Amino acid sequence: MGGVPRQPSQPGPTSAEVSAQGRLRAAGLRVTAPRLAVLDALGTGRHLDADQVARAARRKLGAVATQTIYDALATLTRRGLARQLEPAGANRLFEARTGDNHHHVICRACRRIEDVDCAVGRRPCLTASDNHGFAIDEAEVVYWGLCPDCQQPNPQAKEVTP
Repeated sequence: MGGVPRQPSQPGPTSAEVSAQGRLRAAGLRVTAPRLAVLDALGTGRHLDADQVARAARRKLGAVATQTIYDALATLTRRGLARQLEPAGANRLFEARTGDNHHHVICRACRRIEDVDCAVGRRPCLTASDNHGFAIDEAEVVYWGLCPDCQQPNPQAKEVTP
């Protein structure tokens, strides 16, 4: 048979990319490379600031404007595909875990942050002492303390005696 020789095929999208594309479409959003790169960065399960997201997106895409990353983060947050956290004294953070009313624990020393599920069985944090007529569907609870690493005495530090 004659015809045009077949070109080598490009590798198809990964299952994570297909899932991200579906999530964007389900949220009524166009699928764009920056949005996919932002979702990919957030998909690590870490809590990232915008600069960290931008660096990850640039590793994947090459050059991408910082404003494009901010726009993608804002759009994904507005559409429920990302969640924004604003811990006191820290940069605004973003994560991909949404829709489950989980909370966070933050180390005062190193700023490590971990997810904490809401109380098992029921969500007492959604019952305010006075809801002022609001239909409450989410609560932000932040626990502060010292992570296990920061609780350990520093063997390099010299003891100071008064």
